[in-house]
Amino acid sequence: DSTFVEDTALIVTNRGAILTRPGAASRAGEVEAIRDSITAWYPTPAQIIAPGTLDAGDVCEANGHVFIGLSHRTNEEGARQLAEWLSTLGISAATIDIRNVPGILHLKSGVTAVDGHQLLAISALAQHEAFSGYDVLVVPDGEEYAANCIRVNGVLFVADGYPETHRMLRDAGFALRVLDMSEFARMDGGLSCLSLRS
Repeated sequence: DSTFVEDTALIVTNRGAILTRPGAASRAGEVEAIRDSITAWYPTPAQIIAPGTLDAGDVCEANGHVFIGLSHRTNEEGARQLAEWLSTLGISAATIDIRNVPGILHLKSGVTAVDGHQLLAISALAQHEAFSGYDVLVVPDGEEYAANCIRVNGVLFVADGYPETHRMLRDAGFALRVLDMSEFARMDGGLSCLSLRS
């Protein structure tokens, strides 16, 4: 899991950072391993504390609002602590329970923001009431893994092997960069898992 660095910290542009408390006990040491890299940019990061757990893969930001997934890795207390911290930065948050959504480990396994007002989501999440203010592009059945993508400098980085999703995104006007994610997919990891982004 150590390649999936996203889960250990959340960065909110130049406003601050928070160190998480991953829900898998085997990942506990990863937060300390990344602390120096975070404090080099954010000298006094906030931190999720016990009994809260939070994997940042359960955090999806869209146009200044944050969705927090309640999962088998992020619990209610971790979500509460994050929402409270975000509120001090003037950022709103809402929770989405994904514990009974089959096939996804984290919220961003099933939904990501492709721009400020558009989300890319699997069909099991596309109609969620929390997304009612957004345009939702629905990943075709059988291509659910493609829901996890990241936008960098106007380009969407997407996983290889999902032609219908690629076609839909290109038709919606997005420039794509297609990457081989096969080895990371074997460990339930997606594109967003591999970096920290503000």
